[in-house]
Amino acid sequence: MTEIRILTAGESHGQGLAGIIEGMPAGVPVDRDQINHQLARRQQGYGRGGRMKIESDQAEILSGIRFGKTLGSPIAILVFNRDWTNWKKRMDPWTGEDPEPVTVPRPGHADLPGAIKYGHSDLRNILERASARETAMRVAIGAVFRQFLGLFGIWFGGHVIQIHQAKTGHTFRRLGDQPPDIACREIRRIVTQADASPVRCGDPDAEKAMMGTIDAAREKGDSVGGVFELAALEVPPGIGSHVMWDRRLDACIAADIMSIPAIKGVEIGAGVEAAAGWGSEIHDPIVKKKGRYPGFASNRAGGMEGGISNGDPVIVRAAMKPIPTLTVPLPSVDMSTGKSVNAHKERSDVCAVPAACVVGEAMLAISIGKNFMETFGGDSLDQIRKRMEESGHGSD
Repeated sequence: MTEIRILTAGESHGQGLAGIIEGMPAGVPVDRDQINHQLARRQQGYGRGGRMKIESDQAEILSGIRFGKTLGSPIAILVFNRDWTNWKKRMDPWTGEDPEPVTVPRPGHADLPGAIKYGHSDLRNILERASARETAMRVAIGAVFRQFLGLFGIWFGGHVIQIHQAKTGHTFRRLGDQPPDIACREIRRIVTQADASPVRCGDPDAEKAMMGTIDAAREKGDSVGGVFELAALEVPPGIGSHVMWDRRLDACIAADIMSIPAIKGVEIGAGVEAAAGWGSEIHDPIVKKKGRYPGFASNRAGGMEGGISNGDPVIVRAAMKPIPTLTVPLPSVDMSTGKSVNAHKERSDVCAVPAACVVGEAMLAISIGKNFMETFGGDSLDQIRKRMEESGHGSD
């Protein structure tokens, strides 16, 4: 068993974001352009705010990679915040002052509970780290995992299926009744179409309705959330374990996806719809297949049973609440005076669901990557290949 540990650090308007990956095996080729490509995808999306017009995220590697390959030592990644120059006086680690401390918490944000927990009177000390800006580093780290797992044929993709009440019926979950090989081809097609959409939805009618909803929210000073779906294809069977709750792959994935700011619900496979069906309608029949083991005729389980991957596509769905910051703010209380006032306004998006989908892809790659290493891990890429071959799994 090889444990991978990950840390991130940084504030929204600080000098930058930092990340460390410990446990990535030696010999993994890493392409900087692929990391930056994923960072660029996160910055896109209809409904994004002014911050994304300032930033142009690029990853700097400080350690752990030499001549394009991992060394086996900790990988340190840095993404600078270009907006730091506008905030240096208010965010400098040593000197400076803030002429406008934040004392009015926003409903739906970490402002109030964070102030209570850490004893801060200036809520900026909370909101800077609680900001979803931190997810840029997750995407950079996820890009490293995507490249590592891609060596074994594992592929990741996602798309948006709902923004507010505008939704599409072209979902991964509806493919659960299809044979997994047919579902894989359809998932790739859906994701390819979504990649060209400003809301990451490949359904033209739904895309138009989603963009109209975002426009309406912007006009009324409001915000909207939505739902996105994720898929991981060619995940080998046997990742995760039934023997302890924190080693169950579905539990690990659910926790990692839920950790994305504003995510309020996570489903695997048929998800909550499984609660309304007969067992004969929900469970996937086992059938004879080529190879050492039988397989499944369908994939309503979402690629996992008993907390262990079964070789079928891993299907995850996540629900995101609306962004807490509103240009027409909700009622709040000024913590410095005790008076009832409108909530603090911070520069923000109207809708970040398309960006959250990209973050979700990264977190799915990280989650599966960590569990992959627990199952097949080693200190070098060659060791992992040998262990996979010994267990009956080939690699590309």
